[in-house]
Amino acid sequence: MVGNVPVGGDAPITVQTMTNTLTTDVAGTVAQVQAAADAGADIVRISVPDEASSKALKEIVRESPVPIVADIHFHYRRGIEAAEAGAACLRINPGNIGSEERVREVIAAARDHGCSMRIGVNAGSLEKHLLDKYGEPCPDAMVESGLEHIRILQDNDFHEFKISVKASDVFMAAAAYQQLAEATDAPIHLGITEAGGLTSGTIKSAIGLGNLLWMGIGDTIRVSLSADPVEEIKVGYEILKSLGLRHRGVNIISCPSCARQGFDVIKTVEALEQRLEHIKTPMSLSIIGCVVNGPGEALMTDVGFTGGGAGNGMVYLAGKQSHRMDNAQMVEHIVEQVEKRAAEIEAETAAQDAAE
Repeated sequence: MVGNVPVGGDAPITVQTMTNTLTTDVAGTVAQVQAAADAGADIVRISVPDEASSKALKEIVRESPVPIVADIHFHYRRGIEAAEAGAACLRINPGNIGSEERVREVIAAARDHGCSMRIGVNAGSLEKHLLDKYGEPCPDAMVESGLEHIRILQDNDFHEFKISVKASDVFMAAAAYQQLAEATDAPIHLGITEAGGLTSGTIKSAIGLGNLLWMGIGDTIRVSLSADPVEEIKVGYEILKSLGLRHRGVNIISCPSCARQGFDVIKTVEALEQRLEHIKTPMSLSIIGCVVNGPGEALMTDVGFTGGGAGNGMVYLAGKQSHRMDNAQMVEHIVEQVEKRAAEIEAETAAQDAAE
């Protein structure tokens, strides 16, 4: 458990991100946590590099709508302070947290304050003895580091933990996670660390995390992008949605557009993505420029629009032709139809829950 959020077992795969504000900027950090939560973040991690950040963390935790993970490096006392400040989970890095005795002190603080922990192994900060043994960062070294720290936690009768073995190299990370999954039943936190900017980092994360999730590996994910944390949440959900592992919001099926398009598909989809961000109900929307694939795609979506001719197109509801709509009014009309369908789905779900 990370606060009230279950990680592992049969629980849904959770999506998390990390703030990039100064932790001592309480208002700015809380605003970023809130934005991430609004985008669907289940958990948010915050760096705690100094004592002032530990003090700020207490207020941030109090105002946060989601559980907070304290990111701890180098100074084990920051872990103790973060536990006292109310963090739901402590992330420690085996490569720089210090001696086993110091780890024991952090474990004691976590136990005393009801925190879980994450063993966060990173290829870029492995312990010296492992680098000496293996010569360079590699999956074997990363997994050995993680298992050594699992032993420390278990020897101290602490079992509320998850583990990650991240690397910026997709192949190294994937190989390490596969070895880790064979070696432990602990919940696994997935990530391709330092993946890059929005486009390149999204692609690397989709390939690396997507393949691991496809194999059934992973209980919580963080997409690491040099971008707004909200973008990390969006990408994380899109990865899970594409694999059928998590559903949230409107899944837009749209064509890349061509000379056959009956309206400007690209601008329409951009507008709809922005206008429909507030919809949290899982549902599907097809926006197709012409009748080659449009009717077929619309058969499988809650709402659809297919371009035709003479400045209008066909609206589909629940997979069936419903009515025609002028292109000039289509965005407003589609938003209305999606909102109406989302309300219907929510009502249907509530009725089913009540019946059960």
